[in-house]
Amino acid sequence: MASILDLSEPIAVLLRKGTAEAHEKAEHSQGAAWLTRGELDRSEYIRFLMMLHHVYSIFERGLDRHAANSVLAPTYNPGLLARTSSLSADIAHLLQVPESSWQSHPIHASLTSSPPQPLTDYITRLQTLADSPDPSPLLAHAYVRYLGDLSGGQFIRRRLAKAYDLEDGAGLSFYDFKQLGGNASGTIGDMKKIKEWYRDGMNAGVGDDQDLKEKILEEANIAFELNSGLFTALNPPSNIASQAVDPAAPPLGEPRTPTEPEHKHLGSSTLPTSPLREESKVVFESNESSESTYRISTVVALIAAFTLSHFVLVVGGFTGSKGAGKLEALQHWFETTFSASG
Repeated sequence: MASILDLSEPIAVLLRKGTAEAHEKAEHSQGAAWLTRGELDRSEYIRFLMMLHHVYSIFERGLDRHAANSVLAPTYNPGLLARTSSLSADIAHLLQVPESSWQSHPIHASLTSSPPQPLTDYITRLQTLADSPDPSPLLAHAYVRYLGDLSGGQFIRRRLAKAYDLEDGAGLSFYDFKQLGGNASGTIGDMKKIKEWYRDGMNAGVGDDQDLKEKILEEANIAFELNSGLFTALNPPSNIASQAVDPAAPPLGEPRTPTEPEHKHLGSSTLPTSPLREESKVVFESNESSESTYRISTVVALIAAFTLSHFVLVVGGFTGSKGAGKLEALQHWFETTFSASG
């Protein structure tokens, strides 16, 4: 894949372009759809978080070990990005057990006694890289995971809060990030700033080394594949209706799906919770951008649509060039339209 790309471009650009195919594949993951719609059984969602905990604990320990590595150092910021402790806290809350004891729970005992092959493959790859004389490809895994988590936004957080009765926010710390350089909880805008900082750090760490760019791009596609594998290890929801969704349909929505004519006026009805075919309609009516005033419901719906399209870029860590291009166009329209009306 790297051979058809211009390796003189920054690594952040190459990763966006060079992982597009992996993003397309991830969009059609049934397991990702179950997760992002909050349809997994509660116990299965907990099991998924446990799998993520194993993944993060391995690669974050690797990042800690190699914090001084010239490629990894510019993006090394565990206080901002690390997710292992958040996952542990969320799992303990969902199980209603002390954080020190959840690893002895039957769900975790079953997972570790007979781990699914995709999880074994994932953590084996991460450990191999962490033990390698050249740990720089860990950057690819950090890119896939962290930028995916940052792209999740508040939409998925609210969906899971409703699905698993977590309305008070406890049990959802995995989806929370602090502000860059601060301790306050980050907004969607703050997460965008973190991603920009991260891309700049990747570019600085990798520099103009084309061999390194090719190696990291190759590893990023491996990371996407391994990450997608976790979704194949999920057990289907016990709710039969959830299993009836077309597995070929993209999870949460596809920004390229055209908006139907009857959606000319934005409102809450344009963001249905089901079925998936309806979720795929991202509201975007550029021919109304000349209006100087907007109803509150319009603004709320547009923000929700923006967050929805943002999250579909990376479910659990996926990005892609086509999705990113559409997102940037939507964001540009949003910012220019409302700055003009304000």
